[in-house]
Amino acid sequence: MEVRSTYKYARISPFKAREVTREIQGLPVSAALDLLAFTPKKAAFLINKTLKSAIANAENNANLKPDGLVVKEAVVGEGPTLKRMMARARGSASRILKRTSHIRIVLSDEIRIETREMRKAKQQQQKRAANKQTGSEASESGAVTAQKKGAKRKQSSKTEK
Repeated sequence: MEVRSTYKYARISPFKAREVTREIQGLPVSAALDLLAFTPKKAAFLINKTLKSAIANAENNANLKPDGLVVKEAVVGEGPTLKRMMARARGSASRILKRTSHIRIVLSDEIRIETREMRKAKQQQQKRAANKQTGSEASESGAVTAQKKGAKRKQSSKTEK
C-alpha cells in the first residue's frame, strides 16, 4: 500500500531540494531519516518534516508499521515564484525571483528492503554462477579443440604417406 505526504509552498528552490531527495529515494524509512538528520542543508530539514508526516499518515490512516516502509518516490515540483524588486544604480531596478517548491514523498510497503548483507550474498551467488558457466564452457571448448586437433593429425598423416 502507498502512503503520501506533500509539503506545499516550501520556501526553497526546487533545484536545491532535488539534490537531497535524490539521496533518499529507494531507502528504508529509518535509513532515510538518519541520512536527513546528518545532511547539513536547509532542504534536508524540510524533507525530514515531510517524511515524518508521511510516516504518521502510514501509522494512523493505513495501520502500517514504519519499519517495513520504503521511500518509493521523493519528488520536488516547482511552486509559484515570488517576484521582488531591488534598487540598482542610477534609479533602475532589477527583479529578484524567490522560488518555492512542492515536496511530495510516497512511502510503500510493497518494495522489499534490501540490506548490505543480502546484496553481498546475491553478488557472491552471481559470481559463483558465472564461474560455473565459464568453467563448463571452457571444458566444452577444450573438447571441441581436441577433436579438431585429432582431425588435423589424421589428415596430415594421410598426406605424408
